[in-house]
Amino acid sequence: MSHRSPTPGSQRLSRRDMLKLAAVGALAGCTRSLTPTVMPANTPTLAPTPDLAPTTGSTEPELIADYACVTGEGPLWHPDEQRVYWVDIPKGRLFRYTPATGEHEQCLESLEAIGGFTIQEDGALLLFMARGAVKLWRDGELTTVIDEIPDEVTTRFNDVIADPEGRVFCGTMPTATRGSPTQSRLGRLYRLDPDRTLTKLLEGIGVSNGMGFSPDLRHLYYTDSPTRNIYLFDYDRATGDISNRRVFVQTPEDEGVPDGMTVDAEGYVWSARWDGGVLVRYTPDGVEERRITFPAKKVSSVTFGGPDYTDIYVTTAGGDQKATEGQGAGALFRLRLSIQGKPEFRSKIRQA
Repeated sequence: MSHRSPTPGSQRLSRRDMLKLAAVGALAGCTRSLTPTVMPANTPTLAPTPDLAPTTGSTEPELIADYACVTGEGPLWHPDEQRVYWVDIPKGRLFRYTPATGEHEQCLESLEAIGGFTIQEDGALLLFMARGAVKLWRDGELTTVIDEIPDEVTTRFNDVIADPEGRVFCGTMPTATRGSPTQSRLGRLYRLDPDRTLTKLLEGIGVSNGMGFSPDLRHLYYTDSPTRNIYLFDYDRATGDISNRRVFVQTPEDEGVPDGMTVDAEGYVWSARWDGGVLVRYTPDGVEERRITFPAKKVSSVTFGGPDYTDIYVTTAGGDQKATEGQGAGALFRLRLSIQGKPEFRSKIRQA
């Protein structure tokens, strides 16, 4: 079932636009009705299309959709469809929001957790799940790419990112009970190449989390949440190798831990603060430039989107405990600050 975003404004769609949107919806595997609805008084109407919406530069987060996600995460803008996708990790739920219509919906519920995803060259979503499983979601159907990684059967994937050559850097985190062998092993960072070769890059990671590339593609940022560190690596685009790890930022002890992240067009780093209730922007030198407060303690991840990548989408967690986690816990928010991001790279992982 689709819902309309609780944002003000209205925009009438032409028949041509409605047919285009209907076609996109069918290709992505989730159907919806585009029949115009008469809205009663005081009922939120459709959000305006992004190119017509005013840029206010306000730092007040705009509520887009609230599915009370336990762990809302991994927002990613799909340029082909002109909408943003995000997940509720432990519930295996996938959502999407279309700014042109103001509609949002749940379009997948898996039996397994979805830790993160990338967009493939053809527009399909590549889902990274529990037990090291990787699956392709195309036209509403799931196809297995990797059934499981034997050494990761008691863990799950967490944050992932595609690189310029279509590889995917994909991190894991333990889900086993504390004190078990897999718990003591902690998480890992892998690189999945287009031919499905899997290379272990790092181990002994508390919770493998947010990643991003510098605009010159010479460096990779990488987050290990429990250590409160965002690391910086040298990155070799030709080989996919990373080296020379050093600390870019270590966050304060009493402000939660760094979670998901992205890098904007100017090379500034945006880091979501789990249990800190804020989104923080750092200069390329690691100096805090600004912070934005959210009505949720667990700010989990961030991405840029919209036709010109000036919309900032932010996920939060804790929707199953709003009384203690905040009114906006588990919701998707948007910011419009007149700051431009850049498109994320697409994965090129081949099926067997």
